[in-house]
Amino acid sequence: MATKHATVHAKWIVGRVIGTKMPKTAKVRVTRLVLDPFLLKYYNKRKTYFAHDALQQCTVGDVVLLKALPERRTKHVKHELAEIVYKVGNIIDPLTGKACAGGEWLESLNDSDTTNLSETLNNLNISSVQEEEAEKRPVP
Repeated sequence: MATKHATVHAKWIVGRVIGTKMPKTAKVRVTRLVLDPFLLKYYNKRKTYFAHDALQQCTVGDVVLLKALPERRTKHVKHELAEIVYKVGNIIDPLTGKACAGGEWLESLNDSDTTNLSETLNNLNISSVQEEEAEKRPVP
């Protein structure tokens, strides 16, 4: 009796984690562009993979690199987590060194921090919007 072997075409896949509710498993969505031959327009085609995450280090929103396993681990798990390319939520402002979320800092900025920030901007030859507007206004 011949056995049927499933083959995985892509050895390395980059995707975004959309679920981590199963133990030691991450649900990863991979999006790729596919050309419609009739309309000659690209569309997003999504596929979901289950990947083995032994250390349970993924969180929802992380961008991860998956490696294909030589043989499937379970019925659905055919890949393993090779690397977390971009960890979501741990963003640190490069100028101030403070953690931020969007345009707001998670920690409060002190006056000493703002002076250090203005010194850093002066060293980088970058001026703030307020300084530029003050330079443009005529002096009475």
